[in-house]
Amino acid sequence: MPTTLRHFAINADDIDRAKRFYEQALGFALTPWGPPEYYQIKNAGTAVLGALQRRRELLPGSRTVAFETTFGVDDLKATLAAIEAHGGQVLGNPHRIEGVGELAYFRDTEGNVCGVMQYEPGVFRE
Repeated sequence: MPTTLRHFAINADDIDRAKRFYEQALGFALTPWGPPEYYQIKNAGTAVLGALQRRRELLPGSRTVAFETTFGVDDLKATLAAIEAHGGQVLGNPHRIEGVGELAYFRDTEGNVCGVMQYEPGVFRE
């Protein structure tokens, strides 16, 4: 089964400035959720969630200066095995986000970093 784009994260150095920009320029509704300076965006598309978060390093020594994307998968372990079998690199162990699912990051054959998540049932209502 193909993966589905399910989540994107906007990384920001100045959360308040970025929040104002995305609310005013794109009409996103940003709601505080989880850790400090983390907002969910629920009105960015059907069955897609977004986030505004403090910029961080997904790879040690490498600032994330792009949107992060996460694809929903049915079987995280099988997907990670397929990524490695086809030349990708799994970046660390999967980690659990309580009430959401299990998330892992990988680097593709072109150096792009992306997330894959096995979501808990009911997270997305389509």
